[in-house]
Amino acid sequence: MFTPFKTALAISELPKKFTFPFYYAPHPIALLAAKELQDYIENQSDFEHNFGIESGKEGLVIGKMFGVLVVQNENGELGYLSAFSGKLAKGNHHERFVPPVFDILKEDGFFRRQEDIISAINREIECLEQAEVFKNQLQTEELIVRESQEEIAQIKSDIKANKKLRDTLRKQYQQELASNELSSADFEEKMQALVKQSLKESYYLKDRTQATKIAIEQSNKLTQRFKDQIVILKEERKVKSAACQQEIFDHYYFLNNEGQQKSLAAIFQATEDQKPPAGAGECAAPKLLQYAFLHKLRPIALAEFWWGQSPSSEIKKHGHFYPACRGKCEPILGHMLSGIEMDENPMLTNPASGKELPIVYEDDYLAVVNKPAEFLSVPGKNITDSVYERVKLFFPKATGPLIVHRLDMSTSGLMLIAKTKEIHKHLQSQFLKRTVKKRYVALLDGIVKISSGEINLPLRVDLDDRPRQLVCYDYGKPALTHFETIDTKKRQTKVYFYPVTGRTHQLRVHAAHPLGLNTPIVGDDLYGTIGNRLHLHAESITFRHPISKEIVTFQVDAEF
Repeated sequence: MFTPFKTALAISELPKKFTFPFYYAPHPIALLAAKELQDYIENQSDFEHNFGIESGKEGLVIGKMFGVLVVQNENGELGYLSAFSGKLAKGNHHERFVPPVFDILKEDGFFRRQEDIISAINREIECLEQAEVFKNQLQTEELIVRESQEEIAQIKSDIKANKKLRDTLRKQYQQELASNELSSADFEEKMQALVKQSLKESYYLKDRTQATKIAIEQSNKLTQRFKDQIVILKEERKVKSAACQQEIFDHYYFLNNEGQQKSLAAIFQATEDQKPPAGAGECAAPKLLQYAFLHKLRPIALAEFWWGQSPSSEIKKHGHFYPACRGKCEPILGHMLSGIEMDENPMLTNPASGKELPIVYEDDYLAVVNKPAEFLSVPGKNITDSVYERVKLFFPKATGPLIVHRLDMSTSGLMLIAKTKEIHKHLQSQFLKRTVKKRYVALLDGIVKISSGEINLPLRVDLDDRPRQLVCYDYGKPALTHFETIDTKKRQTKVYFYPVTGRTHQLRVHAAHPLGLNTPIVGDDLYGTIGNRLHLHAESITFRHPISKEIVTFQVDAEF
């Protein structure tokens, strides 16, 4: 699996520290390895897989994450390992690619054996559910229930009609008694007859209700025998599936540089959910490191790229590099990379250090500040320095939450600050009613040919890779953006965005997603390509001043 570079490399070209896998720009030596792997994928004949980038190619379109790990062997030779996430061309093993950490598809493995047992249970369940005697019994029970309901309904209808008739007769007998057409004795006899008729109908309804109930219960007992057998089998299947899954977790071991191994179950025991998510351990990065540690190869640099058509929900561009996912890989790589000196984790560094927070406007009630890019709106998990902390120092006598709305850390631009609870409530009400007008300016990494329009793509967080957002029509929140193209220059497009809603990363996803503008914002480290900054700026804001009641607009041009 060790692939020597086609180009001669000098040791001086190696990075001093290993790649921090959750935020990085690929090192040149990793880019070279990735380029060689991409050339191989384009020209190989070892497997057939439809990535969706060749027109007319047959088969289900599935894009794929690939990874390269630059390594040095015990002889000091440089090369790289290659891996893919999940399966490729319906298999786990392909020439040139490292094997999975734990191969559940191994023919003589316990998973296959358990799978055979579970498949046998599934067949037994299917046989019971499809059995003619069971189907006939279900139809019989349904017929008995329907006929019983119809019979009782008809009896009740007849009783209601007869009651109405008896009420009419009682009035008639009373009139005949008053006019001496009926004697008192005859009157009492007729009235008693009506009572007897009423009681008879009541007893009949009760008898038939009880009889139909017994008939339904007897039929239900026969049906339940089949259902109970199916329930027992399904419970057995559930127990065996859970046991099989747990056995996989317990035997799915990951090494680190010091030769220590830890199971998947133990690794995720310390997480919030205390159990691995689906697909954990099957990504490219853990496969690459596992193979390197098993074969005494020293990890030098890592890079992962997407190859193929973008998925419908998440944003993955063909040939673009992406960090390792956090939900599945962060706990695993935390163990595997223990003791390896890595590039600095930018999430532990204060991005606002040395930056000023300019005040654009201030009065006794509110303020407008111009937040720089890479500057938190509110304190984060590791960093407290933020717009909130700064304005607390600016306005020590202010009360209330201060922050009326937020901007993403990477986005620069105008933010409203309220100095009192009352002003805060008034301004937030304007946001809720969508009477606040905001305009963002962005530079997109490509040419957008549409002059204007709207993007309506619902969004939700990617639970496996926070804080990335997904387009999701089932569970996403509505997200609407109007846009206007302003200028194109040097293969880039300047646009205005007018967000109607304010979802997390809304403009970034609406710009990059194939169903949006399909053109990421320049410098977007989540949905595009890392740059010196995200070229997105909240340029202007218009709202009604809570005290003067005047419509006011503030604007600050983007520095880019």
